[in-house]
Amino acid sequence: MSLNAYPLAWATADAMRAAARRWQRRGLLTPAQQVAINAAYPSPYYRPNVWIRILLLILTVLGIAAALGFSVLITEGKLPPTAYDVLVVVGAVVLLELTIKGSSHYRSGADNALLYIALVAWGFLANEISEQLATSSTVTTCSLLLLLPVLLAALVRYADPLVAAASFSAALALLANVLLQSTLGRQLLPFGAMAAAGGLLLALRQLPNRTDYFYYRSAGLVLRTLGLAALYLAGNYLVVREGNAQLLGGGGPSGQIPLAPLFYACTAGMPVVYIGLGLRRHDRLLLTLGLLALAFSLFTLRYYRSLLPPEIAATVGGAVLLLGSLAALRYLRTPRHGLTAAADEEAASHFNLETLVVAQTAHAPAAPEVGFEFGGGHSGGSGAEGRY
Repeated sequence: MSLNAYPLAWATADAMRAAARRWQRRGLLTPAQQVAINAAYPSPYYRPNVWIRILLLILTVLGIAAALGFSVLITEGKLPPTAYDVLVVVGAVVLLELTIKGSSHYRSGADNALLYIALVAWGFLANEISEQLATSSTVTTCSLLLLLPVLLAALVRYADPLVAAASFSAALALLANVLLQSTLGRQLLPFGAMAAAGGLLLALRQLPNRTDYFYYRSAGLVLRTLGLAALYLAGNYLVVREGNAQLLGGGGPSGQIPLAPLFYACTAGMPVVYIGLGLRRHDRLLLTLGLLALAFSLFTLRYYRSLLPPEIAATVGGAVLLLGSLAALRYLRTPRHGLTAAADEEAASHFNLETLVVAQTAHAPAAPEVGFEFGGGHSGGSGAEGRY
């Protein structure tokens, strides 16, 4: 049995067809070439437009709720809550697998709803089991220990972005609950969160090299975004200082924290690192998060060190940002230093326009573009008769 619920070819076809649509809108492909690429990557699955997907999700949730209410009426509510939770989990998972295998649904809304229902029911079941087995101080930790493996298994099998976000949140919450059990753990909590986020980011760097990259691409993007955000916030001086005050339970203003210069350095330096790496690697996500982190770092500075009245600071800051943005857009209107203000495109290692067109449209009767013509030979090669 495959670990993946959906065929890998579905994810690849979905990504290729989406890339072909973008290229055709930009004038890089002729309509005939786009048709040839779509024919080479068929979509045998069912995936309607976004409004139909939302409607299917709502209807599926209502259907499961009605089925659960009917089962309660049949049993007259005499079964324990855990029995109904198990019934929902098993029923939702069976229906989910049948919907994917039998009806070829691929994130159509119905399969998403069944997955979320099964996981929510398992969350209730894990909490009920923890209340029966654990003490009051360890109920949350026990619940997370029961929930996290199921979330990870669902992430591996279904690669859902929302499940990816839930898995990351549960893992971070479990780490925090374990560390908060001791004084030393509370002191190490920021460093533990930074280490966990950094480890996740290092692991995600291997994802583009995998053959199932397209299958996990959307989930990987969510995990990478959350990992970068957590790495910065865990070292932000304001977050650490105010979080420490909340943990100590003091009613007054927060006090100075140990290793304050280190957190000051993280607050000031990490946005610069993000922006620098984003520009160097042409990574829009890093650049965007770096700019957001820079704004939050400035807010952190102002929160403790007020240099100007709020209205003047907001006016000056907004003017500087606006002028800087306009200058950057104007400067990068023409690509310079490998950077451009144009819309971001996929990495060439995954979407190579020339290779894809040659491979998929060499035999297609596509209308040739000026200065570039396919065909011209019995072997199907480009320019086989010595002309272009």
